[in-house]
Amino acid sequence: MLENRVADLLEAPDAKLVIERAQAILADEAQRRRAFREWLRDDVKAEFINGEVVMHSPVKRRHLDATQNLTTLLRVYVHLHDLGAVDSEKALVGLTRNDYEPDICFWNRETARSFTDDQMEHPAPDLVVEILSRSTTGRDRGIKFEDYAAHGVLEYWIIDPVRKSVEQYQLDEPTMAFASVATVYSDDTLEALTVPGFQIPVRAIFDRQANMEALQRIMTKAD
Repeated sequence: MLENRVADLLEAPDAKLVIERAQAILADEAQRRRAFREWLRDDVKAEFINGEVVMHSPVKRRHLDATQNLTTLLRVYVHLHDLGAVDSEKALVGLTRNDYEPDICFWNRETARSFTDDQMEHPAPDLVVEILSRSTTGRDRGIKFEDYAAHGVLEYWIIDPVRKSVEQYQLDEPTMAFASVATVYSDDTLEALTVPGFQIPVRAIFDRQANMEALQRIMTKAD
């Protein structure tokens, strides 16, 4: 926990020197972060993580399909029930130190109603979905896993398009860390914790026909 880390630091005899050095580094980092935001364009997918600009390479077809399939289902469901906002790929999420562009985000209705047309930076979502690729796995399971939890993201899904699985995590608020809820596969059902009533076959994320069938069910229930 944060309090324990602070307590450990203050026990060190050189704590003041360490803090002063960290402040200088973070001040320089903040300047580079401002420059990053001024540079960032609509046609570039990049993130600012611990002082470094991380560029994203093109992804494989299975990654694109999973992103688009899930985004369609989630966005249609959320809009039909007026539950909030769903974005994918280019929504910039600004946390205390880092800027991320998650694969898929959901914000609840109260938060979404505060958004403006010219807004570029967004607060921590209620639900974040990251779809694994060879270049992003370390960050999705590492710095992002910790950072999203530390900033109050209530639910986190890690989707593996190769294994066709979804790891579902829920925020444990006393520790501000993610706890595993389940890992589900193609023959299972995925039920969101933060999007009331959203329940789909896992297969619908990876298979076009299953996706269309799930979309039809969502539309039918709305009628």
